[in-house]
This record gives sequence, structure tokens and C-alpha cells, in this order.
Amino acid sequence: MLASLTIKNVVLIDQLTIDFERGLCALTGETGAGKSILLDSLGLALGGRSDSALVRKGEEQASVIATFSISEKHEVLGFLKEQDLEGDTELILRRSISADGRSKAFINDQPVSVGLLKDVGDMLVEIHGQFDTQSLLNPKTHRGMLDDYGVDAKDKSGVVNAWTNWHALERKREDALSNLQQAREEEAFLRTSLEDLDQLEPKEGEEEKLSTLRERLMKREQYLDALNTARTAIEEAEGAMGQGWRALERLGDEATEMNAGLDRASAELQEVLSGIASFSSDLEDSEYSLSEIDDRLFALKAQARKHGCTIDQLQAKRHDLAGRITMIQLQDDIIEELTHEVVKAKAAYVTQAQKVTTARKNAAVKLNKLVAKELPPLKMDKARFEVSVEGLEEEEWGPHGMERVQFLVATNPNSAAGPLNKIASGGEMARFMLALKVVMAEVGVAGTLVFDEVDSGIGGATADAVGERLARLADSRQILVVTHSPQVAARAAYHWIVAKGGKKDVRTDVIALPDMDKRREEIARMLSGATITEEARAAANKLLEGRAA
Repeated sequence: MLASLTIKNVVLIDQLTIDFERGLCALTGETGAGKSILLDSLGLALGGRSDSALVRKGEEQASVIATFSISEKHEVLGFLKEQDLEGDTELILRRSISADGRSKAFINDQPVSVGLLKDVGDMLVEIHGQFDTQSLLNPKTHRGMLDDYGVDAKDKSGVVNAWTNWHALERKREDALSNLQQAREEEAFLRTSLEDLDQLEPKEGEEEKLSTLRERLMKREQYLDALNTARTAIEEAEGAMGQGWRALERLGDEATEMNAGLDRASAELQEVLSGIASFSSDLEDSEYSLSEIDDRLFALKAQARKHGCTIDQLQAKRHDLAGRITMIQLQDDIIEELTHEVVKAKAAYVTQAQKVTTARKNAAVKLNKLVAKELPPLKMDKARFEVSVEGLEEEEWGPHGMERVQFLVATNPNSAAGPLNKIASGGEMARFMLALKVVMAEVGVAGTLVFDEVDSGIGGATADAVGERLARLADSRQILVVTHSPQVAARAAYHWIVAKGGKKDVRTDVIALPDMDKRREEIARMLSGATITEEARAAANKLLEGRAA
């Protein structure tokens, strides 16, 4: 509930704090006293639109603080946690506006965006005025209101989940069809490309090997001449070493170590001769000629350019092409399976949505009957309230179900029901809203409901009926009502007067009426005007006694 409202430098209000109570709270006062300023201030704290014109003349800044007392289970605490904000059973919403129009918002002294402040405010307070019956006037909210009244939340989430699954599979199937069409358009290219690569048979590392061989072949004659010269020189050296070995052998054991050195040198020269022979053989017996190597490298580079890869990646590209062709062949089976899954998912959605449809229709019948009982005492005995649950074409189905929900009214017995904003006057709309709120007393998360002059244009027994229903609604919610009706004010458990005083420095103040004598005087003023008569006081006593009864 709204525990207190502190307002500073807002229009005619210098500074005041109002401590509210549970139950039905009435605010009364003469026209122009500033009751609308209170509601504008509350709206500001709840994230409403700001205006620099609200800043009191001569001041640099206006501010409003709304303090709420909520239960530990209120869903606003979970919402705040999702936003990484701290929350407790005492929740403080604060808003400030500077004279230049800049606005700041806070929740428990933590800076937040105005949008977030409004989201939180909407979960705490609903404001309904004579010309501001928000949710009742907006058909987009009617389905939600009906669902809150008579549809299980799990069934609703089941519809959302079924819809999400169905359309995710549908998108997957459409993507597969699109890919298949594109793949089939590319199939000829893929097969030709695969044949070209199969004929070419590229191998990883082949480019480097061919380039090295090409370089050798280009210098083959030069290399062969050098190798032959080296071989001749080594062979001559070996002959000279043989002569040296035989000469040293005549020295006998004295030359043993020197002969061993010649042996080692001879073995080393033999290794060199073996390497020369192998290198010469490679050059003379190459698998490719220089022109063949050039042709091979040209073909490999052409394929690499075609596929936008390196020569070493051509082998992997070949496997990719083969895989894509295989997928084209398998795609029909995949699409057939996806189509089957889509049909099953759609059937699951329809089954789940039909449960919600049935619940909505049952709730609509019940709501129609209960609202109809509330209308006659509100001087609307000829009016009719209808909840229309209209089936939609398949292309209009959505995550919220297969029907459109709209609240319709008729104010004359023989007239067709139509949208509220086209049929009902401002006062009638407010009373329709009141009737709905009484019936749906336990629906919604907002613990505080504000009614602004819902009794406008009515009096007597009708006004008393409005007061009685507001009091009944206050059994489960905190109700704040701004009223000019003495019958409504008399029904309140708590009463404040909004008054304007001062001549040069005009200010608005809010005065609590803690006892019955002061309340009687205010209600008598509402009955008789500026001059309070004994008859008015007697009538006020009677209204208050009727409340007590």
C-alpha cells in the first residue's frame, strides 16, 4: 500500500507529507483547492510524464517521494532483482524535476530510468479517473484483464511455449527449404567443381614440393655440371689417397694411425660420392619435366582462385563439395521430417490454446453476470456489459491464443453493444470500471487503487452505491478516492481535506480529519456549500451513522 507521500515545491504545494492508511481513504475539498496537484504529484513519483510547469514559481527544483509498504511476496521485488536493484518491504520511489525541465528518478535512492520507475509504479498503483479509465478503454488490455480473472497462468504460459516451439520449427523448415532451393540451383556447379578436383587430385604440401623441384629443374644443367666436376675431383683424390696409403704401408706399424686416418677420409668421400649420385639421379630421372610442373602449378592455382582458398586447402574443399552434394540428396528426407514435426507442434499449440479459449469463454460468461449485478445500483440498470471472445483466422493466431477479447457495452436496452469509448460517457466509463474492479477485487498486483471523481454527475442513492462498492473494494486493497460526493466521503475509513489558503503566497495544504466531529463538518459543507446549516449537519450525521451501520 501507499504509506506516505511527500511533496516539495510542486505548483501550490510548498512542502507537505501525507501518511496514508489501509482501507478506503477519501480526499475532499472545494473545486480548485489542489486535489489534482496531489494526483499529478503521485503520478510523477510513479514514473508519469514530467513538466517544468509543475515546479513551484521561484524554486529551482520540485520533488515527490512515494513510500510503499509491501509484502515479502510481492512480485515487484522479483522484478527489481531481475534489474539488479535492491528491494525490501519498504519501497521508496523518488522523482525530481528542475526548473529547466530535467528529471531524475530513484528507487530506494538508486538512480533508475524513468521507464523503469514507471514499470515499478504500474505494479504498485492503478489510477482511474473519470476520463482516464486506462485499461478499460484500451482493447489491447482486455484479454489480459479477462485472463487475470479466469485463466490459469500455467495454461497461458503453455500457449506461449507451444507457439514458440511451433514457429521455431516452422522457421527451421523454411530455412531448410530455402537452403535446398539454393543448393539445387548450385548443384550443377558443385558436381562440375567436384569432377575437376577429382581429376586434378590435389595433395596437401604439393605446391611447396613442386616449387622446390621446379627451381632445381631450372638449374639442372648447372647442377649436373657441378656434380660431375665434384665427382671427378673426388675420384682423383681417392686415387691419390690410394697411392699414399700404399706408400705408408711400407712403414709397417709406424704408419698404422696414419693409414686409419686415410681409411676414414676414404669412407667420408664415398658418402659424398653416394649423395652426388643420388642428387644426379633425381635431376636426370625427374617424374615431371619443367613444362609439366608449370602446367600442374597453373591448374592448382586456377582451382584455388575459383574456390577462394589456398592450394593446400583444395583437398578439404573437395570433401566439402562432396558433403554438400550428399546433403542435397538427403535434404528431402530432412524436410519431410521437419514438416512432420511442424504438424505435431501446431497440433500441440491448438490443443493448448483451446484450453485457454474454453477458460476465457467460461470467465466471460461469469464476468458478464457479475458485472450485470453491479450496474443497477450504480444507476446503470439499462446498461449492458459484454465480454466478446471472438475467434481469429489462423494467420492472426499468436502466442496469446486464437481469439480476440474485447469489452463491449450498451447503455440502452435495444442498442447493440459497442466499444466503451464510442458508447459510454466519462461518468459511465468510470462506473463500468468500478463495477469491474469490484467483481475482480482479487485480480492484479497493484495494492493501491486511486479513483478520481468516479462519482461525478451522480448523487443520492447512486452515489451511496458507489461509496458502498469502493468500501467493499477496500476490504482487499488500499483505495484512495478523490470525491465531491458526501455519500462517498462518508463511507471512507480515513478522510483528508485539500484546502488552499493565503492571499499573496497561495498554498495548498492537506488536513487530516481524525475524529467524527471534523468529518461531520466537512461532509455537511459538501452537502450545503459555504454556509453549513443544522440540517446539513444532521444529514451528515445520518450518512456517517449509515457508514457505521
